[in-house]
Amino acid sequence: MVASFCERLKELRQDKKIGQAELAKEIGVSKGIISLWENGLREPTLGSLIALAKYFEVSLDCLVGLDG
Repeated sequence: MVASFCERLKELRQDKKIGQAELAKEIGVSKGIISLWENGLREPTLGSLIALAKYFEVSLDCLVGLDG
């Protein structure tokens, strides 16, 4: 099964050993938004997806689970 965005985001964040608050600060959003994304309750904007991909040094395909 291909990981969804919310699963992939949580996995990337945990692999980097950072909390939601630290990630939020790094990409310029609130901690609550990170939580909503990881729980699948909200979807990020394209700008936020790009910021996340740059921060984690992954492609957008990888971030959203399209690379298998």
